[in-house]
Amino acid sequence: MSEFIIYGVPGSPFMRSVCAGLEEKGQPYRIEALAPASMRGEEYSKLHPFGRVPVIDHGHYRLYETQAILRYIDALYPEPPLQPTEPQAIGRMNQAIGINDWYLFPQAARIIAFQRIVGPVIMGIAPDEAACAAAVPDLERCVRELNRLLGNQPFLAGDRLSIADLVLAPHLFYLSITPEGRAAMKDTALPAWLGRIEARPSMQATLPPEPLRKAA
Repeated sequence: MSEFIIYGVPGSPFMRSVCAGLEEKGQPYRIEALAPASMRGEEYSKLHPFGRVPVIDHGHYRLYETQAILRYIDALYPEPPLQPTEPQAIGRMNQAIGINDWYLFPQAARIIAFQRIVGPVIMGIAPDEAACAAAVPDLERCVRELNRLLGNQPFLAGDRLSIADLVLAPHLFYLSITPEGRAAMKDTALPAWLGRIEARPSMQATLPPEPLRKAA
């Protein structure tokens, strides 16, 4: 089939999830890099009516929403699988993805990563300490639950890498270089899990731009 074209902002954790999924499958892709301001424009709304990233074009097929894209890729290229087949593992994978999309990102990661990383590095603005502090309870709640779900497993859905790991790792990577994230994940199994995920060739091939990888 046609080449995958990925529209997104370099450094976006959501775009990184999709790129890593294609890397896991050994499928080539091309990134059409966007400036953050362009996402609010009328032209971009033709790609994504809600102004988010990423969006993919695959031939004449266009798709947005990270988990939808990853499921599409997994359906097209079944090996290696990115979704378990056992019902309870499927449920756990989907639960972890839901925690990211409904709680971790909007309530904590979006706020803390912007204040500690994006704002200072890209925009040259000082962090809003009150905003960071206000997000900490939600961050801690998410970390506790993800740590509970991970338990002693190597991956979030069991013994194999799944879409859940690819979705969560880019967000927790950013959090891990903030003081709030380091404190929340201390004494949990998440740093070791994140280290295993980040060591994968797919994740090394999709690292954020170097300035965004510096410890906050």
